[in-house]
Amino acid sequence: MKLIIGISGASGVIIAVELLKRLKNFSDVETHLIVTEGAALTFEHETNFDLREVKRLADKVYDVNETDASIASGSFLTDGMIIVPCSMKTVAGIASGYAENLLLRAADVCIKERRKLIIVPREIPFSRIHLKNMLELSTNGVIILPPLMTFYNVPTTIQDQIDHIVGKILNQFNLPSKIREWNPDK
Repeated sequence: MKLIIGISGASGVIIAVELLKRLKNFSDVETHLIVTEGAALTFEHETNFDLREVKRLADKVYDVNETDASIASGSFLTDGMIIVPCSMKTVAGIASGYAENLLLRAADVCIKERRKLIIVPREIPFSRIHLKNMLELSTNGVIILPPLMTFYNVPTTIQDQIDHIVGKILNQFNLPSKIREWNPDK
């Protein structure tokens, strides 16, 4: 399985780190990583991670301006792409087909090739423009997976919440996760 992971400049980059860590455990999953300039700044503000450490979690790393990269072409076969977190700027770029950088182009390729594209949008509250853009993406087959808190999994830490979101993402690609499924009998 080949997955493209995009990290854009929205709050919640720790979710992307946890996703990359989990994907690293699957020997049959190859990850292709794009980190935007905004994401690099967010890492500085929200985490203690060295971005070089994060990039080492991926099998291949691309510069966001490397628009001639293999993943910018539909002939490069992938199983899909996950943008986590996904800024509203990125949502707007994808929704309008404005593929000015590699992250946006790779997402555009997933849509045109009918490959799975999952965005994990980070913004609250959503404006009508945000909702309109996400509706446009959903209409085009994009899976909108906001990192919402859940309580049926009885979380006790922020890490529990992050693990649950990562599990939901993994489930989209039929990869095993440790999330607690809803069971009203318990």
